[in-house]
Amino acid sequence: MIAIVDYGVGNLRSVERALLSVGAEPRITADYEDLSHANGLVLPGVGAFAWALRKLESGNLGRGVVELARRGKPLMGVCLGYQLMFEESSEHGRHEGLGLLRGKVDLVQGSARLPVIGWCRVKQAEWSPLWEGIADSSYFYFVHSYTPAGSPDVLGTTEHSPAAAAARLTVMGTQFHPEKSGPDGLRVYANFLSVCGAG
Repeated sequence: MIAIVDYGVGNLRSVERALLSVGAEPRITADYEDLSHANGLVLPGVGAFAWALRKLESGNLGRGVVELARRGKPLMGVCLGYQLMFEESSEHGRHEGLGLLRGKVDLVQGSARLPVIGWCRVKQAEWSPLWEGIADSSYFYFVHSYTPAGSPDVLGTTEHSPAAAAARLTVMGTQFHPEKSGPDGLRVYANFLSVCGAG
């Protein structure tokens, strides 16, 4: 079972459908017992960093996710959920993140238009199980104005995102939306299932 962390933020149903399509048994839940018994966790999210973090921290849900991840439970963050896993964000002030990935979330640099919306090539910076079967410089779908930067955990980069994907041990994530990225995006989820021992 793969638990999709339900903290009232994000496109839960589209992530659920994507996981179903690659053979997972997803469960949308905010229950710590469900999270602790899952093979892996997916942390989705859309919106603003500080607001989403407050939602995640209510009822100690964020603390539970961090605790499980630090004990080795595979965790995958997507879009804003991915950003929340970093040490801090500068979106509308300074806010501390979950600290599971190293680096800071800052406003996208070098783009004539914000948010960055559309398909971007992701250059694979490091090998990762997430890239298994995916060609370097494949296209993935992005919607974002802020992005992680200065991270030693980077797995992939784009013109507008110096950490379009990152990982540290069994904590990993993508700035892009795998569920909106066609066959390669679904392959990312399938690869995460393999990391969880559920693929």
